[in-house]
Amino acid sequence: MDILKYIALIDQAINENESEIEGLDRAIGDGDHFINLKRGITTILSMTDQLSTMTVSEQFKMIGMKVLSTVGGASGPLFATFFLEMGKHIPDNKPSLQIIAEAFSKAVAGIKQRGKSDVGQKTMLDVLIPVAAKFQELASSNMSTQEIASDINQFAIDCAHNTKDMLPSKGRSSGLGERALGHIDPGAKSCQVMISAVCQHIQGE
Repeated sequence: MDILKYIALIDQAINENESEIEGLDRAIGDGDHFINLKRGITTILSMTDQLSTMTVSEQFKMIGMKVLSTVGGASGPLFATFFLEMGKHIPDNKPSLQIIAEAFSKAVAGIKQRGKSDVGQKTMLDVLIPVAAKFQELASSNMSTQEIASDINQFAIDCAHNTKDMLPSKGRSSGLGERALGHIDPGAKSCQVMISAVCQHIQGE
């Protein structure tokens, strides 16, 4: 598992979606989501030499600690939790798709616990929790890796879009009430962009 390759792909995708993510965050967020995302990604990419000598689980844990100490905002500790939990549950030998899906699900559960949030509250979890469940379901099927990536990509897009019709009950946007309707949650959008970047690359392999 080449983590740094996927981080570089995510970096490119986040840059390509900068205007939409920033626009959504200005409308219903704190206005700093994109900046914090970029700070985290840039920090990770600057650690290439150090990370290249580590095992996969060590890489996830190191990234998690670095993100925790450098990325602010509401999402920084949540993304840090994701990486730290992946580090706990991903084996260093070549993991099967089922094991990766299980580790992903446990990492998302860590975000849920850390953020004290759940599905339906117009947050990143409205993408992450359904995608984690879908990933586990498809990883146990007879579908090819490319077919699974294609399905998850579209599913993540649909999940992010569904947050348009949700009333927020967490974070800054919770005070907006019905004014937040019609806007995709910026955290959900950025998570969808990251998931899609990985899935689209896998589809092309």
